[in-house]
Amino acid sequence: MPIAQNPLSVEVTVPRKDVALLTVEGYLDVDTATELQAHLANQLHHGRRHFLLDLSGVPFMDSSGMNIILRVYQEVRDKPGSVHIIGPTPAVRRILDLTGVSITVPVSEDVDEALALVDKEPGQPEEPGDQQA
Repeated sequence: MPIAQNPLSVEVTVPRKDVALLTVEGYLDVDTATELQAHLANQLHHGRRHFLLDLSGVPFMDSSGMNIILRVYQEVRDKPGSVHIIGPTPAVRRILDLTGVSITVPVSEDVDEALALVDKEPGQPEEPGDQQA
């Protein structure tokens, strides 16, 4: 299908200084993966270490999309940083599970769950009020 019929939309928000939430909609394939890669590279350039990829609006993803996810995972793991996939559609979840990507990259149901996982990672500063008595 021509790209005009299935454009990729990527909306970037920054819920925290070092966290980028990328909401992706459309087909994530060889024709569109470079757009996601450009957004991720821009956020890396701006010092983000944690990436939340909301794939709930992605009906299809091929190996190009998986490669982008794994590449950013490799780039941020030494920072230390993380990548989290949020709400993948059943077709995308199946691909993530079959290829083992979901073992490497955590999959969450929503943004709050992914942010909670970010908070549990080693090296994360404690938020005021998070200290236990």
